[in-house]
Amino acid sequence: MSRAAPSAQDGLVIVDKPLGLTSHDVVARVRRLADTRRVGHAGTLDPAATGVLVLGVGRATRLLTYLVGADKTYRATIRLGASTVSDDAQGEVLTRAEVSGLRHEQVVAGVRALTGAIDQVPSTVSAIKIGGRRAHARVRAGELVELPPRPVTVHRFDVLASRLQDGYLDLDVEVQVSSGTYVRALARDLGAALGVGGHLSALRRTTVGPYTLAKARTLEQLAERFEVVPMADAARTAFAARELSADEVSRLRFGQPVPPSAVGDQPVAGFAPDGSLVALLADAGDQARSLLVIPEP
Repeated sequence: MSRAAPSAQDGLVIVDKPLGLTSHDVVARVRRLADTRRVGHAGTLDPAATGVLVLGVGRATRLLTYLVGADKTYRATIRLGASTVSDDAQGEVLTRAEVSGLRHEQVVAGVRALTGAIDQVPSTVSAIKIGGRRAHARVRAGELVELPPRPVTVHRFDVLASRLQDGYLDLDVEVQVSSGTYVRALARDLGAALGVGGHLSALRRTTVGPYTLAKARTLEQLAERFEVVPMADAARTAFAARELSADEVSRLRFGQPVPPSAVGDQPVAGFAPDGSLVALLADAGDQARSLLVIPEP
């Protein structure tokens, strides 16, 4: 069976997710706007979080696999003085503690200890699967859930402001983290290290890889005028670009290797002489092989 060529609708949509909607809710809205079931997203956002959600439409959903692992940046508010079962403001409060004795130097030291390469235990109220079931479903069923730590990288953890609020110490922070990092867990671990408990009270994602809030559109804006970032433009933004010869284009379309791109094993976007996206490829020794081939128009 032949594969259909990409349509003009194939591309990425950078959404500014509103408060209260799940990532699946946003996907459902965009499916209606794009008039296609083929819509997916690169990395979820909790209903209580807002900000950048990258969606793929049509054949561009195939790019999402290579965007999920991108670094992400968040603006958040961490509330010190209480821990919750979900590590955010939606969960039941587990402990409370007095914060008036906390010194700025203690907070700075706690933040510094959570910066860089760390082993993080994910929040138990999360979408991580244990034995085929989501961790959050097991927790809500009353099960005791213990998740193993996993390596993540906190590239940047900056405290922008702090204030006493209703007996708590609220920290406005900005963090840049590797994929798979839970900002809720950072709030929990900071509060635990300071001996007062902590949880996340607000979260806004400002970047996913190269895609920023400046490029994001609200669902209302998309409803007024639905447009996608074309696949070629999206790939040039997200990956290193390689201009291919006609012979290299032909070889890649037939599953054959081409000379290496000399950038290591990171995905590289290969473009035909006419500027169309042909493939994502990666070096493997003395040659480059396709990770993903885009059907011809």
